[in-house]
Amino acid sequence: MTSARIIGTGSYLPQRVVTNRDLEQQVETSDQWIRERTGIYERRVIGEEECCGDLARIAAQRALEAAGISGDDVDLIVVATCTPDRVFPSLASSLQRDLGIRPGATAFDVSAACSGFIYGLGIADRFVRTGGAERALVVGAEAMTRILDWDDRGTCVLFGDGGGAVLLEAAERPGVLTTHLHSDGRYEPLLYVPWGPGQGYAALGTQSGYIHMRGNEVFKVAVNTLTRIVEETLDAAQVDKTEVDWLVPHQANIRIIQATAKKLDLHMDRVVVTVGEHGNTSAASIPIALDTAVRDGRIQRGELLLFEAFGGGFTWGSALVRY
Repeated sequence: MTSARIIGTGSYLPQRVVTNRDLEQQVETSDQWIRERTGIYERRVIGEEECCGDLARIAAQRALEAAGISGDDVDLIVVATCTPDRVFPSLASSLQRDLGIRPGATAFDVSAACSGFIYGLGIADRFVRTGGAERALVVGAEAMTRILDWDDRGTCVLFGDGGGAVLLEAAERPGVLTTHLHSDGRYEPLLYVPWGPGQGYAALGTQSGYIHMRGNEVFKVAVNTLTRIVEETLDAAQVDKTEVDWLVPHQANIRIIQATAKKLDLHMDRVVVTVGEHGNTSAASIPIALDTAVRDGRIQRGELLLFEAFGGGFTWGSALVRY
């Protein structure tokens, strides 16, 4: 049976670093408070002349180079983002042009907040399995700091910017074993941005274009939901938790990551953690973490990886991948 196998990874982070000490000068917070509650000590912030498409393009180019594949050989581009450069065209269409991906390939964006990359991976996997694509580029890219209120200490300490990408190829060897995608719109009031162009610019009032979050409530739902989806994923694949080699989670909060690892009885040295230096890069966080661990040699071919994410909507998702 055809499987979608990851043959290349790539990532890109902006050059500007904002530390907790920097934020101490801006809002009423402290390095100790941020570290203890989130595990974050710094984050990357997109440059004034950069846009989200730049983050996506560089990450995608690096994934193509890692795989030794040119744009002519890509059939599908899925970009996960909630901070696109424009209403349209999609970032995926812009990547098609910028990377020289063949005209006529399928290209579209997915908006599922922090779960976006898992959604994109699940969609691309289905395309490959059903013969709709031979090779698929899946990108997560976010400019989250562009929708932050830097005077809101509850959110400005959490987020960062970046891009990550994987290239999938149809193969007979195992690759993406299973993906699980879920949503529950009833939780919208806990995490949202209360404006979009469909409402018209007259509706854009003070603070309306920024992230609003009720952090403690989001944390509780996230921990319980991710615990359930770990069980769902392993049961669907008929895999025992002892078989998982690496947990590559969404990088939102170290305490959420630790709770998921505990559920798996997985020691933290088998968990890829980048939240400390990157913050929450939303849909970009899993592919950035994956690329980091692939390039530094921790993740090896043949190992079993578990991806999981939770984000605004609420959305959540998981994937079990034989790398």
